[in-house]
Parts: sequence; structure tokens; C-alpha cells
Amino acid sequence: MAQEDPVVSAQWLQQHLGQPDIKVLDASWYMPQESRDPWQEYQVAHIPGALFFDIDGIVDRSTDLPHMLPSEEAFAAAVSALGIKNTDKVIVYDGKGFFSAPRVWWMFRVLGHSEVWVLDGGLPQWRASGFNLGSSCPDDILLKSKAANFAVETAYNGELTNAATFQTEFQPQLFWTLEKVKNNVAAQAHQVVDARAKGRFDGVAPEPREGVRSGHIPGTKCVPFPEMFDGAPMLLPADELSKKFEEAGISLDHPIAVTCGSGVTACIVALGLYRIGKHDIPVYDGSWTEWEAQPDNDYPKVTSTAS
Repeated sequence: MAQEDPVVSAQWLQQHLGQPDIKVLDASWYMPQESRDPWQEYQVAHIPGALFFDIDGIVDRSTDLPHMLPSEEAFAAAVSALGIKNTDKVIVYDGKGFFSAPRVWWMFRVLGHSEVWVLDGGLPQWRASGFNLGSSCPDDILLKSKAANFAVETAYNGELTNAATFQTEFQPQLFWTLEKVKNNVAAQAHQVVDARAKGRFDGVAPEPREGVRSGHIPGTKCVPFPEMFDGAPMLLPADELSKKFEEAGISLDHPIAVTCGSGVTACIVALGLYRIGKHDIPVYDGSWTEWEAQPDNDYPKVTSTAS
């Protein structure tokens, strides 16, 4: 388990499973059109002892944007409800292998917890390795996941009473806002990498969210998130990852920020960049969903219909 590498292997996790300072989180989440219920799937099969981390529940309740980063107070309350301490090592996985788990990896890091890793290849790799799956959920584990969501709700209602046992420390260098992106469009100080599929980036394939045009923020470059891993899926070696960025015209010697549709798959690209030594990559949390909704005059877009 190396601090400079963002993933651990299924073999490593299997050997350390059950240690009191190892907390495993199932952070599975799927696009709405996939019609998959991650909470239901978790209850059917999960890594033994894993807790469920709800990406649509542990969120900023003050915005209509999907699954935005919650306040420090709300995150601390949720993570405390899950029974995670600052001294714990957190291992996150998802049902696809590399999809939503890197988002939760980033959430912990942006709120000050660096002892966090993604399971390389996620649940598919765990299954392929022949390791046991848990199919029963003790009541206390189910209650913890529900309590985490409830803690977020109470935090946003200003009703928080229980003192959080987990302490946060916001890391602003890992988080970009709408205005930071707007300033960068003008200044071009950071190269911005978009993790969406090329068709959506180019404005020729539809966005999965109703009412959102496809296209991209001016000056960004497209590196679709599946380019970070192989077919297993396993995170590519550092030299192969470097090649992917260089081929897309990204200089690894200059600052980089990442974006996507709604802040989830951008974190996969941030994970890949972390493996090649770029540890302070900011994620634009609102991503294209937020940018596209702004007035075109002030927040320009490149779309297939743009002149």
C-alpha cells in the first residue's frame, strides 16, 4: 500500500480485510438511464464488511446540481455516522470497476483525508480473483448507511446535534468552482481535461441529462475516462497513462484541471494523473452540467451548432 499510488489490489485488500483500521466502502453509482439500483445490488452482493456510501445522498443539499460536494459539516457528520475515523484507511470500490469509486476517493481527499485508496478493478476484479462476497447485511451496517444520509439532511436543516468524530480540513487546491473555470478560460493558466466521451465533447452525441446540450468549455481537451484503464478493468501503468495525455496534447509539466458531465468521471482522470505523480489536480465539481446552464455570453460553449 503505497501513499504515492492511488489504488490497492484485490489481493492486498483480501489479506487486510477485517483489520479494525481498514474501512471498505461500496460507492457504486450508475447513470439514470442504466436503470440499476446500487443500494439493492449492494444488499445482494458486496465485499464482506463493506459499508454503502450513497453518492446521491452524501451531497450538497442546497443545489439542484447532481451529487455536488457536501459542506465540511455535512461530510463529517455522514462519515462519522458510517463509523469512520481520521486514523482509518479507507478503501473505495464500485460495481463497474472504475466509475464512481474515484469520486469518493476525491471527496475524502478534498476534505482532508489522505488515507484513501480505490480498489483496482473494483468489484469485477474482486470477483475475478475468486474472493468471497457478502450477501447478508447485518442490521447495524444497513442502519449506518441510512444514518449517514440522515446526518447530511440534518446538517443542511441546521439541526445537527451529535458531535462529529471525523474531522475535515478543506483542500482548496483540489476543488474548482464555476468562477475559477471562467477565469481560466480567459487566462489559460491551467490545461483543462474533459473526461466525457468524444461525441458528447464534440457536441454530436447527446448528453444523458435532459435539457443539457452537448459540447465543451472553450480551450479544453478530451481524454475519455475509459482511457485510464484496460479491459479488466485495471488502472494502466504510469508510462501508458502519460502517453494517453501526451497524445491528447496535454503537457504534464504544466498545471491541469479536470471536468466531465457532473463531476464523477473527472475523478477517474484525476486518479490516473495521481498515479503519474500529479497529486494536486483540481476537479470542477459542477462540470458541464453547471457550465452549460449559464448564459452563453458570459460562459461561452463550443457546440456542433456554434459558429
